[in-house]
Amino acid sequence: MADMLVKLYDLNYDEKVFTELKDSKITVRRAKAPEKFIVLNWIKKEFGDHWASECDVSFSNKPISCFIAVDEDKNKIIGFSCFDATCKNFFGPMGVDKNYRGKDMGKALLLIALKSMEESGYAYAIIGGVGPAKFYEKVANATLIENSEPGFYKGMLKN
Repeated sequence: MADMLVKLYDLNYDEKVFTELKDSKITVRRAKAPEKFIVLNWIKKEFGDHWASECDVSFSNKPISCFIAVDEDKNKIIGFSCFDATCKNFFGPMGVDKNYRGKDMGKALLLIALKSMEESGYAYAIIGGVGPAKFYEKVANATLIENSEPGFYKGMLKN
């Protein structure tokens, strides 16, 4: 899987998506330190050790560079996104509970993280080892980085 590049200074930050989610009792926000193991355990269960390990790093950043989507009615995590976890200037990983996909959760989690990256001083973001390229093209105008496959993840240990 190739990497993608996002121009953060040219990002279309659609605030409407957050209002619509809030109306449906979904909150998208920065994770809090006391929630670390709740978040990591959920990610490990839903997406595996690799993503949980990457997210763990984001809790060491100041401020924390992990964002979560929470269903307020059920008081449960339904999605997450991170940056500066795998490498500096990398967005990801990001995942959404399968029962909540297609409801703009991924869009909101991507946008809030990218906006935070821009506010941290980054001009560009790298999305490493992209799966859904069309999603990133549509939401963040991301473009493929030529010759970036297999990229940073080459030779990574696997279970």
